[in-house]
Amino acid sequence: MATPLDPVPRDLVVLQQDWHRTYAALAARPRDATRLRRRLLRLSVALMWHPAWGSGCGRGARRVEVCRQARREQARG
Repeated sequence: MATPLDPVPRDLVVLQQDWHRTYAALAARPRDATRLRRRLLRLSVALMWHPAWGSGCGRGARRVEVCRQARREQARG
């Protein structure tokens, strides 16, 4: 079982970054909104059911940390 102090898996951070980019693109109200909504849904499911979450203590804290790490890395470019 993962604890809040375990390192965040790289693929989970990448998924979260893709989710943020897709959400931002969808917020711009593009013509291909249906494609982006479907992508956002697929990414949401992949994030929700990622094996790194496990169960038990610290699950919410780990989700927050994944979001923070994804945003930090995106800001760095």
